Amino acid sequence: MDTSRFHALEARHAQLDRLIEEEGHRPHPDDAMLSSLKKQKLRVKEEMLLH
Repeated sequence: MDTSRFHALEARHAQLDRLIEEEGHRPHPDDAMLSSLKKQKLRVKEEMLLH
């Protein structure tokens, strides 16, 4: 994998992590949103590990 692609995936992973953290700290977190964000984060992590 080229380095720029890996860094883009790392940045997206970090962004998703922040979004999950923010949503989780809201008074009434949106469970569907949290689930979606976590799935996206997992897909990004899997792509990082495969390359």
